[in-house]
This record gives sequence, C-alpha cells and structure tokens, in this order.
Amino acid sequence: MTMATLTSYKKGAVYFLSLFIGFVCMSCTTEPQPINYGFDSCEHCKMIISDARYGTEAVSSKGKIYKFDSIECLGSWVNETEDSKQMAMLLVTSFDNPETLIEIDQATFLHSEGLPSPMGLFLTAFSDSEMAEQYQSELGGNIVDWNEVRKISTKLW
Repeated sequence: MTMATLTSYKKGAVYFLSLFIGFVCMSCTTEPQPINYGFDSCEHCKMIISDARYGTEAVSSKGKIYKFDSIECLGSWVNETEDSKQMAMLLVTSFDNPETLIEIDQATFLHSEGLPSPMGLFLTAFSDSEMAEQYQSELGGNIVDWNEVRKISTKLW
C-alpha cells in the first residue's frame, strides 16, 4: 500500500466512524416527536390517532416513541406494560392548546362527561389549571391527578 492510499483509507474510516457515532447518538435521543394525526396509530388500541386535542405520547429512555389516541389509552398502557417503567417522558396534549404536548406532571386533568374523549372515559388534559377549573365549572366533573387517571383507566376499562 502506498502512503497516499493508506491516508485515504484512514480518512474514509474516520469519516465512516463519525457518521456511525452521529447516527447512534441521534437515534437515542429522548425527545418527543409530533403526532401525525390521521396517520399514526395508537400503541394501545391500534386505532388511528385523529383528534389533536387528545393525542398522547411516551418516550423511552432509549428514545423509542409510543403514541396514543387518548389519555385513557396511555393510562391503561402504563398500568399494563412493563415497557412503561423505562419511560423518560409521558406527554399529553393540552386541550386548550391542541397539538401541543406537555409533560404529565405539568398537566391538570378533568374527568367530565361534558368532554367526551376518543375512547369514552371523559378524560381531558389542560396545561393551565385555571382553564381546567373553568371547564369544570361549566361542564361539571372532577379535577384529578395522573394517579387518579390511571385508576379511572383501569376501573372503567
């Protein structure tokens, strides 16, 4: 091998290794992805996710994305699936700001028959507690936390 060939080979190997490392790093990000409404299907019930006010998502610590069509599907999946223990993020769509995903601990949940959710358990998430309380005063129901959402998902399904 000539010196020029060896140098060229080393450059190619370094380039390939850099691409490989970059790809691995990008594929392991724990960032949420936008839900493609009308095309993505629910991990739990397998229905097409269509209502932008109710989509939810789980992101694993390895970057795998799980998408759901409702809060109750996410709640049931978390209750039933071992994979749910490996989640870096659980996200819900804010009813008052459709298509905006917020983390579970930032959401206020309303359980009200005045707001039918896609799977019929009447669970809605809000990014603003005052907005949730306003809907509650108009439509009735109860403000609940994530643990209560999980109980409702189990009890009523």
